[in-house]
Amino acid sequence: MVKSHSKHRIDVLIYIVILIFVALISRMAFLQIVHGQEFAVLADKNRIRLMPITAPRGAFYDRNGVLLVTSRPGFTVSLVPISGPIADDVLIRLAGILGINPDDIRKKIAQQDNPLEPIRIKNDVGPEIITKIEERRNELPGVVIEVQAVRNYINNEMGAHLFGYVGEISDTELEKKKTEGYKVGDIVGKFGLEKVYDKELRGVNGGSQVEVDVTGKPVQMLGKKEPVLGNSLVLTIDAKIQKAAEKAIDDRLLYLQQKLGNPNAKAAAAVVMNPQTGEILALVSRPAFNPNLFNGGISAKDWKLINDNPFNPMQNRTINAEYPPGSAFKIVTGAAALELGKVTPEEKIYDTGTHWIIPKSNAHGMALGWIDFKVALAKSDNVYFYELGNRLGIDNLEKWARAFGLGAPTGINLPGENEGLVANRKYKENVYGEEWYLSETFDAAIGQGFQLVTPLQMASLISQVANGGHRYRPYLVSKIVSPDGETVKTFGPEELGTIKISDKNLDAIRSGLREVTAPSGTAGYIFEGFPVPIAGKTSTAENPHGDDHGWFVAYGPYDNPTVAVAVIVEQGGYGSDSAAPIARKIMEAAFNLPPSKDPADYFVEELKGQAGSNSSQPKP
Repeated sequence: MVKSHSKHRIDVLIYIVILIFVALISRMAFLQIVHGQEFAVLADKNRIRLMPITAPRGAFYDRNGVLLVTSRPGFTVSLVPISGPIADDVLIRLAGILGINPDDIRKKIAQQDNPLEPIRIKNDVGPEIITKIEERRNELPGVVIEVQAVRNYINNEMGAHLFGYVGEISDTELEKKKTEGYKVGDIVGKFGLEKVYDKELRGVNGGSQVEVDVTGKPVQMLGKKEPVLGNSLVLTIDAKIQKAAEKAIDDRLLYLQQKLGNPNAKAAAAVVMNPQTGEILALVSRPAFNPNLFNGGISAKDWKLINDNPFNPMQNRTINAEYPPGSAFKIVTGAAALELGKVTPEEKIYDTGTHWIIPKSNAHGMALGWIDFKVALAKSDNVYFYELGNRLGIDNLEKWARAFGLGAPTGINLPGENEGLVANRKYKENVYGEEWYLSETFDAAIGQGFQLVTPLQMASLISQVANGGHRYRPYLVSKIVSPDGETVKTFGPEELGTIKISDKNLDAIRSGLREVTAPSGTAGYIFEGFPVPIAGKTSTAENPHGDDHGWFVAYGPYDNPTVAVAVIVEQGGYGSDSAAPIARKIMEAAFNLPPSKDPADYFVEELKGQAGSNSSQPKP
C-alpha cells in the first residue's frame, strides 16, 4: 500500500516536470516563431546605432575664386544610450570634463526625438578634452567621440560681419525650423551670410550604421551613406580690397589713438561698391571678432572679452550704425537746389563767415567772400549751404533726400539693416510735439540735426552721383554653385530707382567733388600724386557723445567710375585726417596701384618693431 502511494506521487511529479518542459518549449517556440523578428530588432537596437554624419557646409569664394570660408574635420562629444538612459553620475562627470552645466546635457537628452541617434553634447572639442574622456573611458559608458565638419574662417577676423558665424541651433530656432528638418544639436548660421543662406549651405547629412559595445564605443562599421556637401557661394567681394581696407582701418585707428590724440577712435566702417552694378567689393566694420571662436560654443572668457568691449565688436556698423552725415549731405542739398532752380552753378553767394538770418557760422570762423557752387562744395562752405537750405525749405530737402534712398534700408541681403533718418516736420512733431524751426533746416542742409545715415547708404549716395542717378540694390553674392560645379542661381544688378538730375547740374556736382581731391581741396594733400582721378567729399559730423566723427565718400576713376567708397571713423575728428587716408589705401588696392606710405604706416611699423623686442603689440 505504501509502495503504491509512493509510486503515485512519483508519477504525479514526473507529469508536472513534463508539463513544465512542454510549457517552456512551447513558450520558446512561440517567442522564436511569432516574436523572433521583433526581438532580433530589439537586440540589434541595443548593439547597432545610426551615427549621423553632418554634411560640410558649402564654401565662400571671392569674385576671383579665392577661398575665404571652408570646413575642416573636428571632434564632437556625443551620448549613445545602449541599454537605457545614461546614468546621472555619468552626466555629471561628463559635464565636469566639458566645463558645462549638467542640466544643459539633461535638456539635450529630453529634446532628442530619435532614441537611435547620438545626442550631440559639444562640438569642436580640443585634444585635451578627448584625452580626458579616453582616460576615464570606463567611467563614461555611452560617451563617444564623433568626427564632424567644423566651420573654418581662413582669415580669422577678416570679413567677420559679412560672413557671420555658425553655432548650435537654439530652442527658439528649433521651434521655428523643426518642420524644415532641423534637429537638436544641428549647427546653423547665426549671423551674416551664414544665416541668410543657411539652407543653401547646409547640404544633405549622411550617416553610418555602427555596432557598439556595452560602453557605447563603436567596434565595427556595418554600412555608410556619405554626406553631400552644401552649395557654395561666390561673392562679389574682392579679397585683395577687403584685406587692404581692414589693414588701412586698423592702422589708422592705432595712429589716431596714439599719435593724433583721439583715444576713443576705436570704431570705424567702410563700404566699397561698384557704382555701375551695386556689387559690394568690400565691407568692413571695426572692432571685429573672430567667428572661429564660436565653433563648439564660445568660451566664457572669449565671450566676456567681446561682450565687455564698449565699442561692441558684434555690431555691423556698415548697415546697423547710424551717424549724422555731416558735409557729405551737401551733395543732396546741392542737387535739390540746382534742380529746383533755387541756385545756378554760376550764381555767387557772399560768405562773411556767418549767415545773415540766423547766426550760424563756418568752422573756425572761415569767410570765403563771393563763391559759386563749385567752390562752395569743394571748400565745404557751411554759410553757402545754409542759404541753399533757406531757399529750399525742409520739405524739399526731405523729398530729395528720400529720392536718393536715404531714410530707408538699401535692401542689401544681410540681417539687421537700419533705415537711418531723414529730417522732417512730422518726425519732430511726433517725437517732440514741437513745430519746425528755420535753424533746424539750416542744420539739416549741412547733414546735422536730425539727419542720420548708415555707411552703406552713403556709399549708395555717392554711387548715384558717379553713375548718373541710378540707385542699385547692393548685393554680396553673385552666384550659388553646387558641389559638382553647376550654377544653381545667379544674382545681378537690380535698379531700385532713378533720380533725375540734368547733365549740367550733375557736372556741377561732380566738378565740385573733383576739386575736393585737387591740391586746393579739403582732401588734396591726401590724394597728392594719386595717378587715378578721384572725386570725393570730406565730412566732419558733430557728435554729442564725444569727439566728432570723420567721413569720406569718393568714387573713381572720375570719367568712368568703377569704384565707390564710403568710410567713417567714429570720434576720429576731421574726415581729412581720419577717413580720407583709409579711402586712399582702398583705392590703391582697387586700382592695383603700389601701396603708398603715410605717417600711419611708419608709426605702425615702429610699434611692430617695439613689439618684436618687447613681445607685446598694441591693438586698435
